Amino acid sequence: MQLGAALMLIDDFVQITCWKCRTSYYLPGPLYFAAKANEDISFWCPYGHSAHYPAGETEETKLRRERNMLKQQLAQKDDEIRDTRQERDKARVDLRRAKKRAKRISTRVGHGVCPCCNRSFENLARHMATQHNQEIKEAAE
Repeated sequence: MQLGAALMLIDDFVQITCWKCRTSYYLPGPLYFAAKANEDISFWCPYGHSAHYPAGETEETKLRRERNMLKQQLAQKDDEIRDTRQERDKARVDLRRAKKRAKRISTRVGHGVCPCCNRSFENLARHMATQHNQEIKEAAE
């Protein structure tokens, strides 16, 4: 069983609220602080409801820790999204460059210029098959 938060400290007394009946009452300061430090110390409200402060994390601490963990996970996901977008943009640039290079080579070949040795030939297909057969096989792979 858990009590509500301490509301007020008056002349070495702490005003608290019963966890069950919500009645406000006062505990002597030393008893309140001793009960907060040791979960084995129990006390009762004026209507006889037993109470103690549990050891370990309070609900507030648990929620704060969970919130911080979720913020960290959100920041990590944001970083992953940013990195993925950067990779995507780089891939788009690389693709654009590759297409531009392929178009340039295709245009040059169409005009009879050998892409391997930059010489002009009237019958480029025959030249490529006889002189650069290995390059054609590598380009096909």
